[in-house]
Amino acid sequence: MSRPSRSVNIDKSRQRRGTNLLDDYFVRNSAFPDTYFRRRFRMKRHLFNKIMIAVCNHDSYFVQKKDAFGVIPEQKIIATLRIFAYGASANQVDEIARMGKSTILESLMRFCSTIKSIYTTEYLRRPIEMDLQRLLKKGEM
Repeated sequence: MSRPSRSVNIDKSRQRRGTNLLDDYFVRNSAFPDTYFRRRFRMKRHLFNKIMIAVCNHDSYFVQKKDAFGVIPEQKIIATLRIFAYGASANQVDEIARMGKSTILESLMRFCSTIKSIYTTEYLRRPIEMDLQRLLKKGEM
């Protein structure tokens, strides 16, 4: 029940949408094969899982709490990645992930800061001589 001065809460069926996302892409015999996952999220499933595990281990915001209702870590990360991959707005992502605009924007901000914290030392640094040699060798192959 919402307060009188606030807009009415809308039942977005978050839990059902989270279950559908898992069934569509993340369970063993998912509805869509890996090629669909790659096309939809612009990355392979194993890379998504690697990022999700790293993000969940670094920031507990992305881990579903016992008393939380419905929003699974995949939903928050999928919403964020769809904003990056397609340049979508929070309102567009809301229709897919069934999360509120404020939750999507908070997920985006926390995801960005978490990725920066995790990967800055490895990927967001000036290349060293060893990196340059490795890339040149890879280019020759």
